[in-house]
Amino acid sequence: MPNRLIKASLAGCFGIVLASSVALAAENWIGTWKLNTARSKFAPGPGPQSQTLKWEATPQGIKQTSDTVDADGTASHGGYVTRFDGKEVAWEGNPNADKANPKKIDDNLFVNAWTLAGKPTITAKVRVSKDGKTLTVSQTGRNAKGETVHSIAVYDRQ
Repeated sequence: MPNRLIKASLAGCFGIVLASSVALAAENWIGTWKLNTARSKFAPGPGPQSQTLKWEATPQGIKQTSDTVDADGTASHGGYVTRFDGKEVAWEGNPNADKANPKKIDDNLFVNAWTLAGKPTITAKVRVSKDGKTLTVSQTGRNAKGETVHSIAVYDRQ
């Protein structure tokens, strides 16, 4: 009897983990995206020379990583892990934020409120096109230097 109970408990736990992984994978931004500099506009400029964004499902939530080469040629790497539930998470490698607060709106859209040292900086709206080939990140707010930000970055699915 105890052996059956253990097997049933393990099966139930596996089912919960599998269901939550499938639910997390429903977001259409999962995958790798490369910045299309010709279609993007950055204010203040200049924008980066290149940037790759990647979202992947993990047992802890969705992991976002970014690899960027700034206008001056400086390379950087950053990221965070979230469940897109609107709860604040640590963000490494972002000069304009040390915390992210991503919240899923639907499978094609999430909003991310950034903070730096407890103060709001930038709000990003991240939207995947209906055909799933383009990701657009619209950013508004103030960066760490206090400059007004109004940028639209367009990415192509890889």
